[in-house]
Amino acid sequence: MTKFAIGGIQMHLGVHDNMPEMKKRLAIMMHLYPWVEMVVFSELCHSGPSPQSAQPRDGEYETQCRELAQKYGIWLIPGSYYEKGEVDGVIYNTSPVINPAGEIVTRYRKMFPFTPYETHTTPGTEVCTFDVPHVGKFGMSICYDIWFPELTRTMVSQGAEVIINPVLASFVDRHADLVIAQASAAMFQSYVFAINGLMAGGNGYSRVIDPAGQLLHDGSVNEELIPIEVDFDLVRRQRQQGLLNMGQPLKSFRDTDMTFPIYNNGSHQTEYLNSLGPLEKAKRPVRG
Repeated sequence: MTKFAIGGIQMHLGVHDNMPEMKKRLAIMMHLYPWVEMVVFSELCHSGPSPQSAQPRDGEYETQCRELAQKYGIWLIPGSYYEKGEVDGVIYNTSPVINPAGEIVTRYRKMFPFTPYETHTTPGTEVCTFDVPHVGKFGMSICYDIWFPELTRTMVSQGAEVIINPVLASFVDRHADLVIAQASAAMFQSYVFAINGLMAGGNGYSRVIDPAGQLLHDGSVNEELIPIEVDFDLVRRQRQQGLLNMGQPLKSFRDTDMTFPIYNNGSHQTEYLNSLGPLEKAKRPVRG
């Protein structure tokens, strides 16, 4: 079986416990589209961008999400929440991956917080891929992570065929987010589910893109349920035969003799990059 149905939920969020509303939207999703096998919420769906809501892993939020996955018999990506780490109380932006038995099979901690704005979040250090048995392999990134193709390339090199990317985005650069999500699907010959929220959760425009970079869903600024059936055979054929029987970028990268020294031993610091100055918020210019 190579087809698998994924439902994204774009919904209004506040800076409080959003779980009651999440439960309502999930119930509607499963009533209207009972064939959906995985449901994806947006980034920080739990309580919006509120670090004060941080809780430890295996806390109340994860427990409720596990119960929902088991109730509906679905894979559940409940967006993300602020996780209070066990060491020194540091905060991570974390998304659990829950199987239909209500078990957490893995967690992903956002590797690239949106600094210098998301300053309270400690970056994660582990790439996240996971298998849905008898279906295929998935990769997880969160929002700004998708701006870093090194992360997506690593997931794809581990076999990921669908990239799940919960988003909380509403800034003036949102148009660039959308272009990057679409380009990533084509570059890495992967489905991309970029699911945003509304109000405190973002400005919408969720997108689902196929492995040829074509839009399967181009979202609005309203609440949306986005059920999309993905075809793993399509991913595998395009990776073997080429994007629309043309470019084969994964093979070209595999076969190149170039070693890209900037990546050797983590030496991504260069004279030019260091000349750009510190990572900080833009300031108003001083005139006169």
